Amino acid sequence: MPYRWNDAPNAPVLVLWPHRSLPRRGFAAMILFAFTMGTIPLYGLLGTVFFWTILPFILAMVAALWWGLERSYKDGDVVEELHFSGENLHLVHSPSKGENKSWECNVFWARAELHVAGGPVSNYVTLSGNGRTVEIGSFLSEDERKALFNELDDFLRTRR
Repeated sequence: MPYRWNDAPNAPVLVLWPHRSLPRRGFAAMILFAFTMGTIPLYGLLGTVFFWTILPFILAMVAALWWGLERSYKDGDVVEELHFSGENLHLVHSPSKGENKSWECNVFWARAELHVAGGPVSNYVTLSGNGRTVEIGSFLSEDERKALFNELDDFLRTRR
């Protein structure tokens, strides 16, 4: 699961991040594979003018793939942290671009809610309290959001 609880006795922290389907080793393998497959047609053209005509397009294809995958990695640098200290919950959302967003509430008044329909995604998880409702884990998959809701609900019930 792309989230984990750091269970410190008095101050547990929930950290959430988007799922990465392609790790960095897979990124390198994909670039190498694309370059290798792209150059196979060139072997028959060695020593001809057509080799130099086709080579820039193959290199542009590999460069575009590299750029697209790097952009995907940078857009996925989102982290959410839910801190519990004393009687307060503190949620910090760190997007890939822009400023961090935070929310704080007394744990007694905090409620986790699962919106099966009607949200931006199905099984939308929110935390409400202190007069505000905030989303949590919207970048997770549907099954991961269901599991997160159950864990959050249990956590909040035990802390009240």
